[in-house]
Amino acid sequence: MTHASVTDESHARTAPDAIEFECDLPEPPEKVWRALTVPELLAAWMMPNDINPEIGSNFAFAGPDAPIECEILDAEPGKRLRYSWREQPRPDEERDPLDSIVTFTLARTVSGGTHLHIIHEGFARAATSAARPMVTMAGAGCRLSFAASASGRRPAANSPCLLQRAA
Repeated sequence: MTHASVTDESHARTAPDAIEFECDLPEPPEKVWRALTVPELLAAWMMPNDINPEIGSNFAFAGPDAPIECEILDAEPGKRLRYSWREQPRPDEERDPLDSIVTFTLARTVSGGTHLHIIHEGFARAATSAARPMVTMAGAGCRLSFAASASGRRPAANSPCLLQRAA
C-alpha cells in the first residue's frame, strides 16, 4: 500500500471471525485519538456520528442505509478505544445484521508517531451477513481516508471508502 501517511509495513489480516489491520502513522497518538473521537474528525474518514468517548455512552453512525448503533466499551485516551457495532436490520434484506466489536489500539513509536492496531471482530455471529465482504473492501479506503484525515489532508476523491459512501 502506498500513501504518504501509512508506512509500507502496514498489514491487514482476515480471520474467520475478525478483520485486523496494523500500520504506523507519523502523527502522535494524541492526534490519532482525536481523529477517532471527535465527531467532526471521525466523520471526515468514516460516517457522520455523535460519538462521546466515555465508557458506557451510546452513539450512532449515520450508515448509508440505516444507523449503526454503538456503545463505548473501553476508552483510554491516546491508547485504546473499543466499541460495539450493531447494524440495524433492514426489512428488504435477508441477512443477519452485523453485531460486532471494533478495537483501536494506539502506541507511540520511537519516532513519535503512532502504531495503530485495528480489530473488527464478531463476523462468525453473522455468518450469513453481507457485511463482512463490504467491511473488507471498504476498510482499505477508510484507512487511507483516516490516514489523510489524521494528517490534516483531505482524502482522495476516488477513495474506495468515499465511493462506497456515495453509492
